[in-house]
Amino acid sequence: MEPRLIYHFLNDDELLRISNKIKETEKITAGEICVTIKERRHFLKKKKSIRELAEEDFFRLGIDKTKDKTGILIFILLEGRQFYILADSGINEKVSENTWHSIKDKMQSMFVRGDFCKGILFGIDEIGKILSEHFPLKPDDINEISDRVRIEN
Repeated sequence: MEPRLIYHFLNDDELLRISNKIKETEKITAGEICVTIKERRHFLKKKKSIRELAEEDFFRLGIDKTKDKTGILIFILLEGRQFYILADSGINEKVSENTWHSIKDKMQSMFVRGDFCKGILFGIDEIGKILSEHFPLKPDDINEISDRVRIEN
């Protein structure tokens, strides 16, 4: 059996580090950070853009259902070597989309060098800093979305 594609990019320890980074970062913000890694594009979705695929996951996973619309998704498609950062409306009212493009560009340069874990950790860290400015942790904050990295074939 062929090893899963994910293991060409990240090992189990790195996946755990990413989940732990999400958990740690969410201690300073009311925002909810989610990382989804898809190994392959489903054949029925071959014509969809990376943004459309990210939007599908965003809604399927309920990231749009956070109390203050402060969910954000880092969506990664390994097969196509593409990724997208998608923020909910509450975030987009306060943070320009160019901010996410800037973070994406820096992550991309790390990915090109083969530093996949480092790139994702950097993205989470930068997103966390921005979210903590606009959406600081509230006393009644609850974790609305799992911190676990979601991996799908």
